[in-house]
Amino acid sequence: MKQQVTITVNGTTHTNEVEPRLLLVHYLRDVLDLTGTHVGCDTSQCGACTIEMNGSAVKSCTVLAVQADGAEITTIEGLAKGGELHPIQEGFWEMHGLQCGFCTPGMIMTSVNLLKNNPHPTEAEIRHGLEGNLCRCTGYQNIVKAIQYAADKMSAEPAAAGDD
Repeated sequence: MKQQVTITVNGTTHTNEVEPRLLLVHYLRDVLDLTGTHVGCDTSQCGACTIEMNGSAVKSCTVLAVQADGAEITTIEGLAKGGELHPIQEGFWEMHGLQCGFCTPGMIMTSVNLLKNNPHPTEAEIRHGLEGNLCRCTGYQNIVKAIQYAADKMSAEPAAAGDD
């Protein structure tokens, strides 16, 4: 028996009938066609499916779509605004923080949450913050540089109108 869910994703509210066992990652990819969130391991070990849900980074392969009913979700597709990359996306571009790109959406979404909670992390804090995300290509050094780049850029940007 299907259940109705209403989930706001990247600022747009979606209401759909879903199977109770449907994982949030499959809801995003298969129902909403937001394929930037990757399915890597199906065991919550790799972090490729990381999204932001109600302000926290979560692995979307560990959440059922019905559990996200009423939630506010941001995926990698929702980060860029007005054609401008998010500073973390720009950092990954500028600092060559990706190779094959498979882990990149999850790394970026984890990094958004990391910098929200710690705007000026040390290298050790960045590496600790990324522990739930695996990359098989880069060796992480340029990923760390990308996050440092974004932290520097974000701390130099003036607050947007209405931000406190």
